[in-house]
Amino acid sequence: MGRKVPPVPVSAEDRGFIESLARSKTDEARLVQRARIVKLTCWGGLSVTGAARRLGIRPNTVSDWRRRFAEKGVSGIYDRPRSGKPPRYGAEFREQVLRKLETPPPPGHACWDGPAVARALGASPHAVWRVLRKQGVCLARHRSWCVSTDPEFVPKAADIVGLYMNPPANALVICVDEKPSIQALERATGYVQTDNGKIVRGFRSTYRRHGTLNLFAALTVATGAVHAKTTNLKRRVEFIEFMDELMRDLPSAEQIHVILDNYCIHKRNSTWLEKHPTVTFHFTPTSASWLNMVEIWFGILSRKALRGASHKNTEELRASIEAFIAAYGPRAKPFTWRKREVKGSQLHNTIVNLCT
Repeated sequence: MGRKVPPVPVSAEDRGFIESLARSKTDEARLVQRARIVKLTCWGGLSVTGAARRLGIRPNTVSDWRRRFAEKGVSGIYDRPRSGKPPRYGAEFREQVLRKLETPPPPGHACWDGPAVARALGASPHAVWRVLRKQGVCLARHRSWCVSTDPEFVPKAADIVGLYMNPPANALVICVDEKPSIQALERATGYVQTDNGKIVRGFRSTYRRHGTLNLFAALTVATGAVHAKTTNLKRRVEFIEFMDELMRDLPSAEQIHVILDNYCIHKRNSTWLEKHPTVTFHFTPTSASWLNMVEIWFGILSRKALRGASHKNTEELRASIEAFIAAYGPRAKPFTWRKREVKGSQLHNTIVNLCT
């Protein structure tokens, strides 16, 4: 049996920390092992050999960590700072990558990608991707927007956003638009396994067209409820019929504010408006249909019910749209308006400024 070693004086605080670390199941395994060495040999009564046998390690390992704890206390069970291998790609390389992205891409390229930047700098593509990931630069992702040239953009946009943010008392705010030419496409769909073993949704690139449908929709801003109707055409006649049905279905209100875009069938409806004196039309600025909140719902419809679907005729397409509307109704809730104007002057080729 090994020679017993004398106990090491230790404060109550350090002893509590070591005993807690020795029982831990979430800290680093090497730190937990060192804490157990200290506990067994410094006040647990075991010899170096006995502690080594119980922990299944070499006796000199036990001696080293016991000695370091006796000399430095709790800080002794942690690794000493190491210089490590000098970094090959440091802060200067980061600046080189970001500055290179602001220069014209190489001949034959419309924009930079990771391998092209690596070739231009004579560096590893992985090093370039590490910099881009750390800086949040996504070269393959794009964002587009439409800048309105309407000279009355500001007052028109303020009018509509004001209805979203602070609607008049005892009034309804409705967003109305149509989604035209929804195609009934027939094609094989299912799941496929890719070369790397991933299971993805797949569909044939070839398809059959079986006609189109038009969809009128009205979104109640306060509740998120949607009233919709499919039609074969999108003439003024169909629009007026939809508005008549909408007026019958809506709850009574002192004022009804309807937000529309500048499409021709939405205008020159003074006769209908005279018959409905409580209704006021508000038109979005030119090239600013994104101000109409019902466009958000159209995006949800496209993702959930239309994209990748297969329909043998327009009746199947109509049934799918109506089924989605029926399923969406109980879950409907109002959208939170978060859009902002993006000005052309905000578009600059200055990645370095964005990342500092």
